Amino acid sequence: MAGRNGKKTVGSLVLSLGVCVAAAGVAYVFIPHDDSKQPPIKRVDYRVELLTARRAASYPVAAPAGLPKAWKPTSVRYDGAANEAWHLGFLDPEGQYVAVEQSTDKPVRFIDDASQGAEETSREQTIGGESWQRYKGEKYDALVLKRKGSTTLVTGTAGFGQLTKMAEALEMKKDKAS
Repeated sequence: MAGRNGKKTVGSLVLSLGVCVAAAGVAYVFIPHDDSKQPPIKRVDYRVELLTARRAASYPVAAPAGLPKAWKPTSVRYDGAANEAWHLGFLDPEGQYVAVEQSTDKPVRFIDDASQGAEETSREQTIGGESWQRYKGEKYDALVLKRKGSTTLVTGTAGFGQLTKMAEALEMKKDKAS
């Protein structure tokens, strides 16, 4: 008799599990859900960090001036201890990522890191009277400006047209005040 009750218990357990899985499947199919919705990315105010970076950095720090409001600043940081690294991230009007990156690190290492492994191309373009080198990558493309003492990148998922718009808007300044 005990063996027979054991079989009923296992059978009942399997049946109950099947009913639960079926109920969960029906609920998943018929209850509306949208996995694609993410919370909106908030606009950041980068003025204080920009002033701090321009006072602390040994090179003229780049930030855009006169970009339309449709360009949304999303991230900012300056790390003086990490090769004076400046980062300013944006979403362009089409929702693509564009970042301004600067550092005193060795250009080869910095460019590889900031552009996520983009490769140098044979194309250069003149922006603001200076020669910017184009880099092409699987994830990011980049425009690179090498100056004595620092390297500047405009990089991201946006195409070269949007990267160029950002580079054209950049003002590079050094604040001598302490």
